Amino acid sequence: MDNSVCFEKFKDYLTNVKKASSNTLSSYLRDIRQFGEYLDSHETVGYTEADEEVLNGYISWLRGMGKSVATVSRSIASLKCFYTFLILQRIVSENPTGKLVPDKCEQKLPQILTSSEVELLLEQPECTDFKGYRDKAMLELLYATGMRVSEMLHLQIFDVNLQFGYVVCNENGKERIIPIGIPCKKAMERYLQTARTVFVKDEKETALFTNCSGKAMSRQGFWKVLKGYADDAGIKRDIAPHTLRHSFAVHMLQNGADIRSVQEMLGHSDISTTQVYLGMNMNKMRDVYMKT
Repeated sequence: MDNSVCFEKFKDYLTNVKKASSNTLSSYLRDIRQFGEYLDSHETVGYTEADEEVLNGYISWLRGMGKSVATVSRSIASLKCFYTFLILQRIVSENPTGKLVPDKCEQKLPQILTSSEVELLLEQPECTDFKGYRDKAMLELLYATGMRVSEMLHLQIFDVNLQFGYVVCNENGKERIIPIGIPCKKAMERYLQTARTVFVKDEKETALFTNCSGKAMSRQGFWKVLKGYADDAGIKRDIAPHTLRHSFAVHMLQNGADIRSVQEMLGHSDISTTQVYLGMNMNKMRDVYMKT
């Protein structure tokens, strides 16, 4: 079967069957596309003819190109998923990735903010103009829910229920309801009652958060907003939107939330992903105990 046909079938499988997140989808497709480009320039076979020797050669090529251990490991995971799919579809009869083993690497713990740093960050937007109301609402919502920034920016106005205090996160066909606290609810109310009605001129625009021109807020736009307020708060470390997601998870566990609830709010399909935060929480408790 032609490489392009296999690729499109795999893309459709990830999107419509696995309901993969946008980040997972782009990562897997990027890895498989790169493998296809390698086959075109270094081999005389396609996806369906590649054997164990070809796969080993590709992984060696990645390492020779200076790719990091994490990148090579992710590429192996993508290939394993791809060839498992091809077997399920009976496009190939044998899995050439069976003996591929990712290099061992030290797992880096996610970077988080302390509770005081979060409070300081959330205090930075000055609610004296419409932009301040919007920025306050975005930061409060991201920290209150632990949503991915892509999920937050994907929210529509009808996904918010302020009467009962929750938002409906619905991306790639996976829906989950996430409660929001009183500070977030108040910030959202102020934003919706003031700033958004000023920004949005087109009644057909349903994006919850928009830029000053009334168009849906972009990831780059939000990153600049976050970076600016982090600088204003005197946070010296480089932080990203995902830092608030990590901080939310750890702080929830530190304050007694059970891991299953945190898993559901974060939208993790595998609880082992959430357990990383549990380990960070135990490390924090151990540090406090030793200091005491």
